[in-house]
Amino acid sequence: MKILITGGAGFIGSAVVRLAVSRGHGVVNLDALTYAACLDNVAGVADSPLYAFEQADIRDRAALDRIFAAHQPDAVMHLAAESHVDRSIDGPGDFISTNVTGTYELLEAARAYWVGRGRPEGFRFHHISTDEVFGSLGATGQFTEETPYDPRSPYSASKAASDHLVQAWHHTFGLPVVLTNCSNNYGPFHFPEKLVPVIILNALAGKPLPIYGNGSNVRDWLFVEDHADALLLVLEKGVLGRSYNIGGENERTNLELVRTLCAILDEKRPLAQGSYADQITFVTDRPGHDARYAIDPSRIRDELGWRPSVTVEEGLARTVEWYLANEDWWRALQERQGVGQRLGVKA
Repeated sequence: MKILITGGAGFIGSAVVRLAVSRGHGVVNLDALTYAACLDNVAGVADSPLYAFEQADIRDRAALDRIFAAHQPDAVMHLAAESHVDRSIDGPGDFISTNVTGTYELLEAARAYWVGRGRPEGFRFHHISTDEVFGSLGATGQFTEETPYDPRSPYSASKAASDHLVQAWHHTFGLPVVLTNCSNNYGPFHFPEKLVPVIILNALAGKPLPIYGNGSNVRDWLFVEDHADALLLVLEKGVLGRSYNIGGENERTNLELVRTLCAILDEKRPLAQGSYADQITFVTDRPGHDARYAIDPSRIRDELGWRPSVTVEEGLARTVEWYLANEDWWRALQERQGVGQRLGVKA
């Protein structure tokens, strides 16, 4: 099929682009190329006859209409979003504009295109979201697809709003949609302001390894290439109007995760003396920091037969190896606005 992928120059989007092209799908990568995007992420497929790139903003309805008409996709995978919680604390307006208004404009453009083509049965609009829309868990329990929404940050609130818009366009207008909510991703090409790349790059630079609060916050960690595989499966076989939670089945506290990264670095790039763990530093917690996220992946496992293939230890080792081998990529991105600074403290 031909897939219009929004945000395809970002972290998760580029993984989906690379995998889709490798499987023989045509891909139209629509990206505004804002601060977290990087076309080097898709350089490996850029020369493929299956790949096309369109620089456009999902809030620009005229551009969207032109792109739909020019490329006539069979499906949309919507990953374009502002996604960094700390940045949403400092500047929530960008998150409302992109994640809410942008999703609305894309839905309307997709609906007009779908209706204009006679409502083809095979068309799909796949909206990719986050488990953060469900709020914060205590020591027990997991998020299911029926968990009530309870977002706590401007980022998660904006994603919750976009999820509701997608479901509304399905129920009101009949747009054929599927939704997914994922746990924390990590892996190659991760923009260097998120926890895993921050720890790797600070460790290599001999800088403190910052951990919010006491490091007890728990996340479920999903290797990005596993996530891309699940997303394409849901696009092709998911039940219309249904949502699927995608998790890595790898819960770790932030402190456990950082200690694992330090142990991997100790092995692959050993210091002259001591351990990278000696650089761990606890810093003031993020405002409204959710205590725990955990995904129940039963639906995608039972209905579609998907499970993650990469353990967190294996995935982190592969991630560290990638960063060690791709210094040119991450050094260029470290010059971008806000990278390397503590954000999210204005609250």
